[in-house]
Amino acid sequence: MEFKFPDLGEGVTEGELRKWLVKVGDVVKKDQSIAEMETDKAIVEMPSPVAGRIAELLHEEGGTVRVGEVLAVIEEEPSEERPKEEAPSEEKAPLEEMPAEEGSVSVVGELPVGEELAAARPATDKVLATPAVRRLAREMKIDITKIKGTGPDGRVTEDDVRSFSPVKEERVAPAMQPKFDLYGWVDRVPLKGIRRSTARHMIEAQTASAQVTVMDVADVTDLVAFRERVKEYAMREKGVKLTYLPFVIKAVVAALKRHPYLNAELNEETQEILLKKYYNIGVAVATDDGLMVPVIKAADAKDVYALAKEMAELSEQARSRRIDLGDLRGGTFTITNYGVFGGTFATPIANHPEVAILGTGRISDRPMVHDGEIAIRKVMHLSLTFDHRVLDGAEAAKFLNDLIRFLEDPALALMEP
Repeated sequence: MEFKFPDLGEGVTEGELRKWLVKVGDVVKKDQSIAEMETDKAIVEMPSPVAGRIAELLHEEGGTVRVGEVLAVIEEEPSEERPKEEAPSEEKAPLEEMPAEEGSVSVVGELPVGEELAAARPATDKVLATPAVRRLAREMKIDITKIKGTGPDGRVTEDDVRSFSPVKEERVAPAMQPKFDLYGWVDRVPLKGIRRSTARHMIEAQTASAQVTVMDVADVTDLVAFRERVKEYAMREKGVKLTYLPFVIKAVVAALKRHPYLNAELNEETQEILLKKYYNIGVAVATDDGLMVPVIKAADAKDVYALAKEMAELSEQARSRRIDLGDLRGGTFTITNYGVFGGTFATPIANHPEVAILGTGRISDRPMVHDGEIAIRKVMHLSLTFDHRVLDGAEAAKFLNDLIRFLEDPALALMEP
């Protein structure tokens, strides 16, 4: 059977073949992984849909495979229920070279008897090749008579066909591009994987919505002190490293419940604003390959310890590219923490079709008026980007005010239902 690259959903249209986990001739079980494919979302393993023998691998490692293209050809195992006397019909019998006749071709090697033998005789000149090699040539739209065989007695091999492929010649073409421009030397980095997906998604988000960013600061002195008191307990009793992020998530959810238009989506077809009654919070994670956004489902139902543990697990899976695609879907609001890299304010782009995203900057010491006096306080910088089509600046400001209140007094957010 032909095993085609399946549709993985979430807009995935192609993937890069990172690694074959099998080779031609290997016997595989049903659901055994035969290849690693890298999409713009994650690295996924391709399980064999049937048990059988790998007859052909139709793509090279590092190549791009589009959804629906054949990855491999698998010869299925004969059914155990078939009578033993029928078994020879499934076997391949060695045939000697047959004399060429008009409209036929001589064939050398192991050939299947029966119907495939007739299919293996195209009307062409005398060429030595197995049916598998001929089938590969047909799929690649190559005239096999123009290939010089390097096998025994001039037999055409799979390598001969692949090396003759125009696709392979095109693949090496980019390496011939000049390494300099008019002003000096340059390096050429292919735009692919997560980076290419991010580029497309950002353009889509910017052109499909009217995004505006508002900024403010929160006095998180009490939050810093509270975390200091409980972080050792969290590690000792719960086994989790407690960062500020779980507290930010709790504050965000509490504010979203008061301002549902920020936990929404605009349906362009029906011209309706969908106010979502569930709270799936995406958190941007920087990886070596680009930005990924794992989603914590039902964040409103989890305490800070559960949020910290799940976020740590999802972040590690994202960085290793082993994250499940389901953990990258279904977000209703996103948080991006650029403060960990030293940033203060920014203008983050909403993760379309979500209508809002919160950027958190670094926590720094700032002089502020507190209880009527100037004091050095811990300040967190906040940037909220929202879709102006769905809500106005007044609603965004009210959301930000409530968020700041929950961050400045973390007990309020923790007590919210």
